Amino acid sequence: MIHPAAIVPQTVKIGTDVAIGPYAVIEDGVVLGDRCQIAAHAVIKSGAVLEEEVQVDHHAVISGLPQDTGFDPGTPSGVIVGRGTRIREGVTLHRATKAGASTIIGPGCYLMALAHVAHDCVLGEHVIIANAAMLGGHVHVGDRAFVSGGVVVHQFVRLGESTMCSGNGRFGMDVPPFTIALERNHIAGLNLVGLRRRGFTHAIIADIKNCYRAVYRDDTLNLVNNATEALASGLAKTPQGRQFLEFFTDASARHQFIRPRKNGDAE
Repeated sequence: MIHPAAIVPQTVKIGTDVAIGPYAVIEDGVVLGDRCQIAAHAVIKSGAVLEEEVQVDHHAVISGLPQDTGFDPGTPSGVIVGRGTRIREGVTLHRATKAGASTIIGPGCYLMALAHVAHDCVLGEHVIIANAAMLGGHVHVGDRAFVSGGVVVHQFVRLGESTMCSGNGRFGMDVPPFTIALERNHIAGLNLVGLRRRGFTHAIIADIKNCYRAVYRDDTLNLVNNATEALASGLAKTPQGRQFLEFFTDASARHQFIRPRKNGDAE
């Protein structure tokens, strides 16, 4: 099922029932899992590993060079795309900057047209990146997060599980799990619609609400201290509530978090 106009070297590892369209370019050493579909003019570069049932649409480029001026192109790195992920037209996924490392796209993700995922990013399961959204290097995105169209995320930022980043937002600070983020580093409360759609019970949602109030409880917004106190008091009654609080106390975090918008804040 390889079109005769496609360029596919003998070194490419191809699973069963793979379809590769005309003028697609697959470079040496690429791995394509069973039932992958590569559309016309897509480019899959060395270091890419596509697991089963990945779909790559027209003019997408997978495992391109990092946009890092200090990167040595000879560094052996790559991109891993999880099972069932869909990659639409013009998406770019860049490979990692460290030898032996990979940019990772989890299973069941959906990257819409012209989205960009930079080097060393890690996306969890069932993440949606909408049209023309851009993730800088080393961004971590939790499971089932939704990044709306035109969103820009600065390098090293974390987007927590089930977050919703509103369209054209700009984020240079971490976004806690289960929340809605908008504009420039602002939080608009919990992503209640998303939580209900996931099937979270009333008890889980109530627990996350309590933890949210404990962290964002005053104007001082010393979020790490607030979360630490809430954890110590045993406030969280569910794994999700504890997950929300631990997002702020993670020793590896940069401890810069989005905050509620106040009157007079610029958009």
